[in-house]
Amino acid sequence: MSKFDDNLELYKAQNAELGLGLSEALLTAVAKSLGPSIYNADSSKVSGTDQKERETVKNNFLIKKLGLKDGPELDAAIEEAMVKMGSSNRNKYRTVVYALLAKKFGKESLYVK
Repeated sequence: MSKFDDNLELYKAQNAELGLGLSEALLTAVAKSLGPSIYNADSSKVSGTDQKERETVKNNFLIKKLGLKDGPELDAAIEEAMVKMGSSNRNKYRTVVYALLAKKFGKESLYVK
């Protein structure tokens, strides 16, 4: 298996373990959109306790990629995703977090045709 396939297996396992209900097609498409960042130990994960990291998710993903307007609902959605991923979970994979947020805002069509 390729490194991409290995990583995809991690994302699918986390999705199943946490009962998130994300489709394999969405996870695959989000992972592909993140490019080489999924292979870096630091950039492949989201730190739920780091405010700077949350701002990055909000600005670079929710606003720029998904085209959403800034507002308190974006911060609330990020917090909701962090809760679903589990506060004690140190491996909040960026692919899974982004897929959760895309699903929450009904933006799966940007990834899955």
